[in-house]
Amino acid sequence: MRVISVNVNGIHSAIEQGLFDWLHTQNADVICLQDTRASAYEMEADDVQLQGYFCYACDADQPKQGGVAIYTRLQPKAIITSLGFETADRYGRYIQADFDKVSIASVLMPSGHASDDDLNQKFKFMDDFARYLDKQRRKRRDYIYCASMFIAHNKLDVKHWRDCQQETGFSSPERAWMDELIGTMGYVDALREVNREGEIYSWWADSEQAELLNLGWRFDYQLLTQGMRRTVRSAKLSRQPRFSQHAPFSVDYDWVLSV
Repeated sequence: MRVISVNVNGIHSAIEQGLFDWLHTQNADVICLQDTRASAYEMEADDVQLQGYFCYACDADQPKQGGVAIYTRLQPKAIITSLGFETADRYGRYIQADFDKVSIASVLMPSGHASDDDLNQKFKFMDDFARYLDKQRRKRRDYIYCASMFIAHNKLDVKHWRDCQQETGFSSPERAWMDELIGTMGYVDALREVNREGEIYSWWADSEQAELLNLGWRFDYQLLTQGMRRTVRSAKLSRQPRFSQHAPFSVDYDWVLSV
């Protein structure tokens, strides 16, 4: 099973830059998109349908903000778009497809970069989502969370980490929150199961210098419950081609998707 996750910074812009052409060559079973910036109505339009896939989407209350989507070859047993707390549900930050024994979700966290209010919303989302994840790990099924988290977990996950310790996305509270998920709760970072190298990033500032010097951050993850840990076969963040500020993230699992 191949699962691809991409924060698209607007689905129409990403499609114009060749996202769908690329996806047609990738043989993915499930594709999770974040930050679609499209309404549920717009996500039903022909130009955002991917041939051979079912499309499901969740939008934000405000137009052109947030939004997540899942494209899947196999029609799922159920689709869930609510986490039961406002920081997710109001802003279109979560959608989950349920299959036999495994659920796959697309998650968009607030970046915290826009303003103090945005940062406060990020920390509120982190608190709410952590409580949700703590409950989910007790359920008798496995989960893959394709999450655009806007947090670089470790020193390996950001260029020039010493200079970034006070910046949003690499602050001590954010990294401690990731430690809680991956340490105490036992969630698995799919990339680090198969690759411990540095300078593997998923986001770059929109500047020529950031691109040229590879001044990147790893903000995008596939987080797994323990039952999926041994199924990870390969994981790849593709610096090129890119269709937004974020790199596509592809993980291959030793798993056959079924309903």
